[in-house]
Amino acid sequence: MTNEHPMMAGAATVFVVSDIAASLAFYRDVLGFEVTFEYGQPLSYVCLCRDEVGLHLLAASRTKRLAGQGGLCIFVRDVDQLYAEVSARGARLLNRPEDRDYGMRDFDVVDADGNQLTFGMGTDAAA
Repeated sequence: MTNEHPMMAGAATVFVVSDIAASLAFYRDVLGFEVTFEYGQPLSYVCLCRDEVGLHLLAASRTKRLAGQGGLCIFVRDVDQLYAEVSARGARLLNRPEDRDYGMRDFDVVDADGNQLTFGMGTDAAA
């Protein structure tokens, strides 16, 4: 056994969703994620990726956790360009990109269950 610290190599948020097929379509078609793995008959688990971000969906029927209780903050290089992309595809937007006093320019999207994604990038002005 070595004294090396075990390195963590990645992570993925898991959102519980009530309708996995509809949620898969939303994340793929509206937010631009690519489906990389599907599991179950009927479908109960899906892995999606966009660039370096992994997101997993779990059918609510397969867990005691409630759908719509998740949240995720995704850092992007151009928040305004992403906003234009996902708004044109019909994303459920909570707000528009705005410079916040906490040093981020960000906006929020929710899926059909209420899971919230914040997309943002740093600004030079943190309060």
